[in-house]
Amino acid sequence: MLLLRSSIQRARNLKALKPSIFALRSSYCFSTGAAEPSSSLPIPPRVPNLIGGKFVDSQSSSTIDVINPATQEAVSRVPLTTNEEFRAAVSAAKQAFPAWRNTPITTRQRVMLKLQELIRRDIDKLAMNITTEQGKTLKDAHGDVFRGLEVVEHACGMATLQMGEYVPNVSNGIDTFSIREPLGVCAGICPFNFPAMIPLWMFPVAVTCGNTFILKPSEKDPGKDYLVYILCIIFGALSLQGASIILAELAMEAGLPDGVLNIVHGTNDVVNAICDDDDIRAISFVGSNTAGMHIYSRASAKGKRVQSNMGAKNHAIVLPDANVDATLNALVAAGFGAAGQRCMALSTVVFVGDPQSWENKLVERAKSLKVNSGMEPDADLGPVISKQAKERVCRLIQSGVESGARLLLDGRNIVVPGFEHGNFIGPTILSGVTADMECYKEEIFGPVLLCMEAGSFEEAINILNRNKYGNGAAIFTASGAAARKFQTEIEAGQVGINVPIPVPLPFFSFTGSKASFAGDLNFYGKAGVNFYTQIKTITQQWKDLPGGSGVSLAMPTSQKL
Repeated sequence: MLLLRSSIQRARNLKALKPSIFALRSSYCFSTGAAEPSSSLPIPPRVPNLIGGKFVDSQSSSTIDVINPATQEAVSRVPLTTNEEFRAAVSAAKQAFPAWRNTPITTRQRVMLKLQELIRRDIDKLAMNITTEQGKTLKDAHGDVFRGLEVVEHACGMATLQMGEYVPNVSNGIDTFSIREPLGVCAGICPFNFPAMIPLWMFPVAVTCGNTFILKPSEKDPGKDYLVYILCIIFGALSLQGASIILAELAMEAGLPDGVLNIVHGTNDVVNAICDDDDIRAISFVGSNTAGMHIYSRASAKGKRVQSNMGAKNHAIVLPDANVDATLNALVAAGFGAAGQRCMALSTVVFVGDPQSWENKLVERAKSLKVNSGMEPDADLGPVISKQAKERVCRLIQSGVESGARLLLDGRNIVVPGFEHGNFIGPTILSGVTADMECYKEEIFGPVLLCMEAGSFEEAINILNRNKYGNGAAIFTASGAAARKFQTEIEAGQVGINVPIPVPLPFFSFTGSKASFAGDLNFYGKAGVNFYTQIKTITQQWKDLPGGSGVSLAMPTSQKL
């Protein structure tokens, strides 16, 4: 809480500096189509690669502008990593692997112990960078970092998590045991919506198991932010880097050797290179179904392990006996938090019985939410990530209206003073939604809550189970019997009972299912450790064998004495 209050105070300080900051923005010609900045002022920073322990600027002349979602300004440039640079990153990881895998597990754990300490030290800086480059509120950015930090903490116990099995005397004088060994070079491909949490789902578990790692952050929020860069130069106030770069620096400060963690940037070409490279043994992915299934298919065909967390359409069933106040708070928080840009956002609520009184109260509470730049201390939700994302969300809202849904609350035309060009969408509620509507079939990924009605509890369960996605589902009820029926019959990987976003802590695993996940082993927890390791089974015999016993070509069995 002290760190969060510190972030909020710094945000207030930035707010006081707004006139100067806006003047700087004008001077620097931030818009994507603007001329080059004045030669007397710093140019927007290019995001570096991390290869073999060194942050290096790419030689590529092709770049992608990273756009501030609250202002539509270009804030940094992401070079598209060249094939030679990608191969250099893989080579660095491959060269680092033998020494790192032979590093004692206690030493690897101590690196994670130090990393979690450093993340706690710099959580304020991380949150400020996330808010600046991705748009989410400071409070939400702190949650982003903290949920990733919990995975780092869990990795500190890897010696226990990675234990094998041992059975002595499986036959006379013969013992058998199994051990878990690292795979080699692994890779992670990250989405835009959790710049800290998702990388921390991936590389801490992978490297503590003894692997080396190639991380590809989202090109939408990969690193350095221009406004932060300018403020840093003028006021010495903030870090130059975005979340992935900061986390990599902290990992190296914690003692991670050169080459164990590498970072490359890019789009389709780099993703395909990761899928095709023979030296990469496993790939972790979080993102859309289109990209996720492409990666799963292409990489699996090359014999790689893949865990692919993809889209979702998370439902909540509300029974008439649910606690009204607690349920409404949960629906609003889970439906509109992070502007709906969470794979575990609660996007659909199914009311059993007459929904009107529930819907009226939902609208009332949703109207009280404050939409603003994430840097504003009182903001409840910030912008969506891009202009294209806003257009898509608005199109899906309109498709619902045209298909017969009732628009109870429309956030499409919201204007935020001082951020008039931002990608803002206010809380939006559609009622009377049916399963054949496009707005129901598609993952909206915006602050839109769909309301459906079911005549019975059984009908509500059937609605959920017919949906192709299976990330999460929740029920709100005071009935233990109803809750037990729900948890038994529902076809979703993560179930909440009076809990709207049932994301497990790291000693369990993130267990999305159906069309929300492709692969056999889920993220973090025991499944995550199993994903990043392979089993080796050793059978050994240490006994005095009588001479002249002869050679037997029969199948060996435990019955032989």
